[in-house]
Amino acid sequence: MRPTPHKARAASALAVAAMAAVLLPVTPAAAAPSTASPAAACTPAQVITNGGFESGTSPWNQSSPNVITNRAGQTAHGGTSFAWLDGVGSTHTDTLAQSVTIPSGCSTATLTFWLHIDTAETTSSTAYDKLTAKIGTTTLATYSNLDQNTGYVRKSFDVSAFAGQTVNLTFTGTEDYSLRTSFVIDDVALDTSGGTTPPADSTRTPAAPTYTVSLSSNTTGTVWTGHESATFTNASSTALSEVYLRLWDNYHGTCSAMPITVGNLTGGTAGTLSVGCTALRIDLPTPLAQGQSATIGFDLGITVPSGADRFGHDGAFSFIGNALPVLAVKDGAGWHLDPYTNNGESFYSLAADFEVTLDHPSTLLVPATGTSADTPGSSGRTITTATASKVRDFAWAAGPFTKISGTSAAGTAVNVYSVSGISSADAQSMLSTAKTAVDAHASRFGGYPYGELDAVIDNNFWFGGMEYPGFVLDLVSTTALTHEIGHQWWYGIVGDDEYNSPWLDEAFADYATDLALNKTGTNCWNGVSWSSTAEKITNSMAYWDHSSRYSTVVYGYGKCALHDLRRVLGDTTMAKLLKDYATSHWYGISTTSEFKAAAQAATATDLTSFWTQHRIDG
Repeated sequence: MRPTPHKARAASALAVAAMAAVLLPVTPAAAAPSTASPAAACTPAQVITNGGFESGTSPWNQSSPNVITNRAGQTAHGGTSFAWLDGVGSTHTDTLAQSVTIPSGCSTATLTFWLHIDTAETTSSTAYDKLTAKIGTTTLATYSNLDQNTGYVRKSFDVSAFAGQTVNLTFTGTEDYSLRTSFVIDDVALDTSGGTTPPADSTRTPAAPTYTVSLSSNTTGTVWTGHESATFTNASSTALSEVYLRLWDNYHGTCSAMPITVGNLTGGTAGTLSVGCTALRIDLPTPLAQGQSATIGFDLGITVPSGADRFGHDGAFSFIGNALPVLAVKDGAGWHLDPYTNNGESFYSLAADFEVTLDHPSTLLVPATGTSADTPGSSGRTITTATASKVRDFAWAAGPFTKISGTSAAGTAVNVYSVSGISSADAQSMLSTAKTAVDAHASRFGGYPYGELDAVIDNNFWFGGMEYPGFVLDLVSTTALTHEIGHQWWYGIVGDDEYNSPWLDEAFADYATDLALNKTGTNCWNGVSWSSTAEKITNSMAYWDHSSRYSTVVYGYGKCALHDLRRVLGDTTMAKLLKDYATSHWYGISTTSEFKAAAQAATATDLTSFWTQHRIDG
């Protein structure tokens, strides 16, 4: 995404605050090589003291004497006492914390607790009151009044990454000014074991998905109905008993009025919707062993809301990004079920093949990811078939666009689709920019692999620009369009976890934009000023969704750090580093630690202080 100067304000105004319980993966910090003696053997233990709150309050630290209680109004999960946070019905914060030491040498450390939430809030879409569970500085989960339940629900988190550390386990409950929400916790435990158990398989799965989609639209292109199937393989040595579909665009509605609906599921059993109804669990009939494949299918309905958004319609023109359900990724950290962010991207998916058939009125043009071919449909309708290989997502648009086309000097077909109000001169300028940009990026990072490139232009986009494989949404802006096309490499070809490592696509795309526009970034790092010690280029969207400096730090400071790295390595070495790195991660996933290792391997200069100075952790 390329944000407009007022992006943060616009995002805040348009965001739908629908929070649900979200497990954030815990990633251990990179460690320097050690000459210490081998780690001690694990002594299995339960390291929480007084986790049932039956022995008074020690060693818990509570914000008021009433947090650990047995007073009337709530009941314990076991015994007679429990921790009751909030439930006041006015602006209020309660905290409960305990310092815990997780033994070294243990391969498994699991935090569990039982949670009951009741609320007087009546909303089904807004998280007014919240409970956050943290270990050290890492947020494990956030719950809200939207997660109210009858009785207790067991929560479980893998905190093995903290073995050998002493950290605080902290629960923080906050209420707004009215309508109480009670967060009741009981039977907290942190069990450690397994000195010889191998770590969780870090292989990303389900792998090599193939999506086949057939949809038909209404007369305006704002409603699409049909069927989708997904075939996938379990690449992990751990059997796969379930998968998750990400229904990302349900963020733009409510759980009672979802823009994306799935029904008549085959190949599995639908579980509950979670994460603001953007994640659907599907239990497989039998566990899928390593190397085995399976197919799920379902009826699909898409209703495009009003608004010039990456999922929305601006008058007669519909923009349909992230609408097709895609498979979530599971790795050593577990399932990645992060929440939607309107401030940037949450999207993390593996390269897949798509064949999408779109039946629509012939009055509508339908630019889409991949290479498209049109054939006549029934009375006044056209069938657009789009085929895309090794892409992470699929997007399209529909409307009475004005289309112009050309071919870049290196042979890439480029199409520009403009909404009404875009002048022919501006459209031609964007076509010229797109042809130049795609060739410039290809010469630096590797040939463009997606066939044609479609750019959809609308100056009403509040977000500036947005990237999808072979398909971008943008304003009339040379810089923004060059940036979005840069994303074809940095997010499209070289993938990443956009929620937890947004710098790996945004900073790299902005750096690529500077190179394409002959900007050297001279002295740009001199303007860096950090707002706090917690602010880092490598922070996740969980941090940036609560900061107005996302664009400044991730885009601006991020690209300046890469310019500084080029000055350390030299132009030739930096150019080779990025091209080789793209080649080695082609259609794969990049991580901060892998990029840092590749950079260090390219030079004899110790880069440790460079990463520290530029606040690049991982």
